[in-house]
Amino acid sequence: MDTRIRDFIKTDEGYFAVNTYYHPENALISFLRYINIEKIGNHILKDYDLDESDIRILDSQRFIKVADSAKAYAILKEYYPEYLFYDTINDVLLHAIPKTNIKEILSPQKRLQDVLNEQNTEAEIKCAKLADILHDYGLDYKNMGVSGSTVLKLNNENSDIDFVIYGMKNHKNAREILSETFEDGVLSPLSEDFWKKAYAKRIKDGTLTYDEFVWHETRKLNRGVVDGVMFDLLATRDWNEITEKYGEKKYKNLGFIQIKAKVKDDSFVFDNPAVYKVENVEILNNENNADVSASEIEEIVSFTHTYAGSAYNGEEIIVRGKLEEVSGKETYKRVVVGTTREAFNEYVKLS
Repeated sequence: MDTRIRDFIKTDEGYFAVNTYYHPENALISFLRYINIEKIGNHILKDYDLDESDIRILDSQRFIKVADSAKAYAILKEYYPEYLFYDTINDVLLHAIPKTNIKEILSPQKRLQDVLNEQNTEAEIKCAKLADILHDYGLDYKNMGVSGSTVLKLNNENSDIDFVIYGMKNHKNAREILSETFEDGVLSPLSEDFWKKAYAKRIKDGTLTYDEFVWHETRKLNRGVVDGVMFDLLATRDWNEITEKYGEKKYKNLGFIQIKAKVKDDSFVFDNPAVYKVENVEILNNENNADVSASEIEEIVSFTHTYAGSAYNGEEIIVRGKLEEVSGKETYKRVVVGTTREAFNEYVKLS
C-alpha cells in the first residue's frame, strides 16, 4: 500500500494520520486523530475528559478529535491494544494499523481534486479559492492537496486548512508565492488573534515565549489566512524523494541532550520529520551521560510541526531533544525533537 505523510487511514475505530514514509510489511504506522464514539460509547468523553462540544458527525456516526498524545495512547491501550506497536527499528512505542483493519486510505491530492470539481461547504469553497490563487501564481494543481479534518469531511467552524504541497522545491516555491500574495493583498498574514490561537495550540509548556514563537513562525512564510480561515502550507515528499525503506536504518534511544549547532543543509526542514543537517556541534548538556562526542551528531529531526522550518543554512541553533544512535550503512548520532506531539521541553531555536 503506497502512502505518504498527510494521508489518513480509515478504520472501524476511527481515523489515523499517516506520519512516516516507511512502514513494516504488515502494518501502516499512523497516529490516532479521531475516535469513533459509537464503537466505544459516550462514557469515553468523561473517562478521558474529551470536549463534547468538539464532536463531529459523518454518515450518522459521531467522532471526536484526540489531540493529546497521552490520551491517544491510553485509549488505544484500553480499547484497541492491537493498534499499539513497539517498533524495534525506532526503539519506540507507536500507533500502527494492521493492514487487514484498513478500510480506506484517504489521499489529500484526490480530496482536493474533488473539492475543485464541486464545493458543497464553506470550508470547501475556501480550500478551492486557496488552490486557485496558488495556481494563478504559478503552482501546478497536481502538486497540491488538502489534509486534516477537510480530507475526512469532519470540519467544524473552528477548523483550519491543512494545505499540502508535494515536493520540497514546490513547497519552497509556494512559500515564495505566499509572500507575493501578502504584498498584493490577495491573501493575508496571520493577525494577532490568529497568532494567539496558534501559540495556545502549539506551545504547552512555555518553552518558547509568545514573542519567540511569533518571530520564528512569521519568517517561515507557511501560514496565512483565506477569507477569515487560517491555513498551513505543509510539505510532503514527492514519490521520487522517498529513497529509503523501512528497516534500512535502526535507532537507539540514548537519553536527552542539549546542543548548539550550525545548519549546513536545510533541504528538508519543512518535511515530517523536519531534517536539519548540522555541523560545528557543541554539547551543552549531556543529561544522561551518553557515550557521545559532538562530531558524531550529524542531524536534528523534528516530529512536531512547531519546530519545522525554524532555521536555515548558516544559522546557529540551540536544540534540546532525545539523542539517538542511527545505524545502517553508516553509524552516527541525531537529536530528535517532538518525542510527543506536544514536545514538552524540547525545541529548536536560534542561538
